[in-house]
Amino acid sequence: MTPAAEASVPLERYTGTPKLMVPAFGLGALGLLATLAGFFASSDAYAKGAAAHSYLLAFVYWVGISVAFLIMVAIFHTAKAKWLIVLRRTMETGASAVPVFILLIIPVILMAGYLYPWWPGSPLRAAITGLESEHLSHKEHGYLNWKFTLVRHVIYFVVWAFAAWKLRGLSLKQDAEGGLDLTVRMRRFSPGILPFLALTITFASFDWLMSLTPLWQSTIFGVYYFAGSFLAAFCILTIATTNARGKDLYGNVVTPAHFHNLGKLMLAFTAFWAYIAFSQFMLVWIANIPEEAPWYGLRIFGAWKPMSIALFFGHFVLPFFVLLSRNLKLQPRKLSVVAVYLLAIHAVDLYWLIWPALTGTNGPTFHWTLITAFLGVGGIAVGFALMNARNNYTMPVKDPYIAESLRYVQP
Repeated sequence: MTPAAEASVPLERYTGTPKLMVPAFGLGALGLLATLAGFFASSDAYAKGAAAHSYLLAFVYWVGISVAFLIMVAIFHTAKAKWLIVLRRTMETGASAVPVFILLIIPVILMAGYLYPWWPGSPLRAAITGLESEHLSHKEHGYLNWKFTLVRHVIYFVVWAFAAWKLRGLSLKQDAEGGLDLTVRMRRFSPGILPFLALTITFASFDWLMSLTPLWQSTIFGVYYFAGSFLAAFCILTIATTNARGKDLYGNVVTPAHFHNLGKLMLAFTAFWAYIAFSQFMLVWIANIPEEAPWYGLRIFGAWKPMSIALFFGHFVLPFFVLLSRNLKLQPRKLSVVAVYLLAIHAVDLYWLIWPALTGTNGPTFHWTLITAFLGVGGIAVGFALMNARNNYTMPVKDPYIAESLRYVQP
């Protein structure tokens, strides 16, 4: 008798098909090659900078979602939540893509001179003069030291890869052995690893995004990045669950109540993102410190002002009021449309964070590597996750609380 049969869940191991995985890897490889060619084959400083910033945007977009999935799994184990057990394997699969970003970070390091003024030999360093140059030199002796930066990245990826391997490994082991002991081990491990996950994603956001403007700083910037990534992860979970219908796929047993909860989480993190965005802006505005105010001044005045206004309405006002509808949250297809929209606006948000470091007061511009880099990093990450999903169940079939998850109704 199969584990699926023992658990009374009508699933077998998902063997997968190459219909999605192979095109994802192929598209990813082509996108990466095109982006790298756009950087290394060009002698134009703007083209090199555009390719570097495009790749960084794509990298932080996809790695943020993967780490968000990992944190979600740890949070729900810590909270002992049962309703989403049927959805947990998809989150674990998303988190399992973390190791591939160890390779995908290499182009960021290779292009770092065109991203970060503090990187050794960066041509951007010449634009920082006078007292600002002295301040930057002081930071370069401490935190913004390239050797220390590489050490931090080793720590980030060791923590993430270990946590993803541990939680997914215990979950897959439970598919074979069953029992409550493995659930207890996951619930004991998760609260212990959560502080390390929170600290690493926070400092990673400092390194990747905040240090694009090295003299600017915000203590809640990591939460801002985390909030957007978390929202994007819930959106992907919603889209995946909506489309996971067919032979040996978990979407067949997911109920409208599960989608309603996913919709509520999307609504909650839409509001949370707006709260953090406003809090960060308010603190900088009130303090009005010369080292901090120009970062927002560049974005809320001049050529970037229309995009700032669009983000306020597009990332908060519109989705917030749309997601208030209970009826919409009970309809998977309609909720997925909102999820796709939020994934797009999350990319716009990251563009708003990153691109001003390249173009400054010239405002938004478009470069073809924005598309190739996004497809390249995303294709490799998605392909790697789909590869990990093969030959495994698409839900935790022997979790002792799976029956409660399948019977879940709104309280």
